[in-house]
Amino acid sequence: MTFTSLLCRSATYVATKEVTHRSFLLFFRQPVICCLNLCELIVKLLFVVCCGIITVLLIIHKYENLDNFKRTLYYRYAVDGEFFAQPRNVAGERIDWHDYELMEDELNRRGPGEQGRPYKLTNGKDIELNAKLFKENGYSAVVSDMIALNRSVPDIRHPSCRTKQYLKELPTVSVIVIFYNEHWSALLRTVYSVLNRSPPSLLKEIILVNDHSTKKFLWGPLREFVETELSPKVRLIDLPERSGLIVARMAGARAARGDVLIVLDSHTEVNTNWLPPLLEPIAEDYRTCVCPFIDVIAHDTFQYRSQDEGKRGAFDWKFYYKRLPLLPGDLEDPTKPFNSPIMAGGLFAISAKFFWELGGYDEGLDIWGGEQYELSFKIWQCGGRLVDAPCSRVGHVYRGYAPFGNPRGVNFVVRNFKRVAEVWMDEYSQFLYERNPQFAKTDPGDLTSQRELRARLKCRPFKWFLEEIAPDLLVRYPPRDPQPFASGRVQSVAEPKLCLDSLNHQAKEPIGLYTCAMNKTHPQNNQFFTLSYHRDIRVRSNDKCLDAAKLNEEVVLFSCHESQGNQMWRYDYESKMIIHGKDHLQQCLDADLVRRKLFVRSCDKTKPSQQWNWGYVNFVHLQNWDVYGAKFL
Repeated sequence: MTFTSLLCRSATYVATKEVTHRSFLLFFRQPVICCLNLCELIVKLLFVVCCGIITVLLIIHKYENLDNFKRTLYYRYAVDGEFFAQPRNVAGERIDWHDYELMEDELNRRGPGEQGRPYKLTNGKDIELNAKLFKENGYSAVVSDMIALNRSVPDIRHPSCRTKQYLKELPTVSVIVIFYNEHWSALLRTVYSVLNRSPPSLLKEIILVNDHSTKKFLWGPLREFVETELSPKVRLIDLPERSGLIVARMAGARAARGDVLIVLDSHTEVNTNWLPPLLEPIAEDYRTCVCPFIDVIAHDTFQYRSQDEGKRGAFDWKFYYKRLPLLPGDLEDPTKPFNSPIMAGGLFAISAKFFWELGGYDEGLDIWGGEQYELSFKIWQCGGRLVDAPCSRVGHVYRGYAPFGNPRGVNFVVRNFKRVAEVWMDEYSQFLYERNPQFAKTDPGDLTSQRELRARLKCRPFKWFLEEIAPDLLVRYPPRDPQPFASGRVQSVAEPKLCLDSLNHQAKEPIGLYTCAMNKTHPQNNQFFTLSYHRDIRVRSNDKCLDAAKLNEEVVLFSCHESQGNQMWRYDYESKMIIHGKDHLQQCLDADLVRRKLFVRSCDKTKPSQQWNWGYVNFVHLQNWDVYGAKFL
């Protein structure tokens, strides 16, 4: 073997050994690399999962609980995707939404209650049955039964509303109707009015929520009727126990699939083209809540008529709902929505997106009471806007009698009021508490989540609400009542044994005369009258005011409206006469001593029956009648 060949073999051997060694290293290195890569991948996955869990926990914490988080996800990715998640009405195109065929058909309808006309019973058996059902419903149920479920109502909108066009792209709606022991025909008339007078493309559904009624026909028979006659547009939810208005509305809102939630009472009738005016402000800004004008459906005849042509919602410091006059700018265009500090509460439209951003209703509120204040304060203080839409009109039956008792046996309304005041009214809550000693004894419950909600949404202080949204509220309803012109018992000069007495009557019932209480300045509540700063006479027993519609009519009690008019009174301490209305009308309070009734009659200084002694008289304020007291309207 030559040296050269040996060298070649040695080189080949070494090369082979090197390749074998490299192969050996590669053979054992590959699994190690794979292991390292796998470990790195696992670590990365674990990091991503941990980040996801932390993110979800933080979001759930933000939305207070898992249910709120689920609702937020649903509305963010389901509802928002349908309307609010993308630009709409970019070109600003508007169309006429009127259903002229339906309007023509309704105009030609005839029959009981058609065109909103009053219907009166004449048959003796019907009248007897109606009296019985009135105690159950607070309105004439037999009259309701005589009227068609799809009756026509008068178009009482401002004439300019009839030619107004609205945005072409509008969100869909879920109409939520809560009912408890509602009469069959009144409930279904509500449903049919919505079905007939709403554009099908906008009406996603009507959700009826049965708050565990005790009337049998509101269970099986109603469900069968809904499923056979009204489905799929109408759905029915039965609550397992009596839960109250607030919980029931929340149940309806959770089930809703529309872009906008519209809440209606269960004895209402929507009017012509009611929906587009409610929806356009929301389409322009999803944080706008819109209320319709509420018309009156008479509880005894079901006559449909207007209530007024608009006022702004407010409250006094007993938390009674009140109304403020429109501001000058609100009167420029009778079709334009105007700002309102407080909603009436029963009828409104709000986007589902904004409703859930606000946390819905405070579910610590029980049955009913205070929910309209809570939602109104949240809307304004947390970046939204509340308006009334003059071209959207809905009729509402105002019960003549409250048929439902207290299901809790405790004063849940005061507790609700205190929850709202503690969370939203800041230092102004004290003025509520001063008016009602029950507040001091009432535990509002745990307010932690509501206060956290307010902090998280960065809501404005209540002082801002009063200064910017309701600047005239403190003028019209001072936090502390100014001194009255007169107060105490009101004694007849003609018959000193008799004094004015509320007779424990309520609104729309007459006052009378009764044996005087011993205490002149602080008699029992039914004889404790106040000639207030607002220039009305109030009775302490029920916080109602003396009201007289016209000359020679009996004086009745009516809800105080602070608008003077029929409720304006003045005491002339020299003649001892109580003057009704403006002085030039020459109308005075007069006693019929035989029947012990009170009337408004032409003033006559020679008649002792028109002379009265008040238990306490503030002579200084009466002498300054023209400058002290509420502004003359």
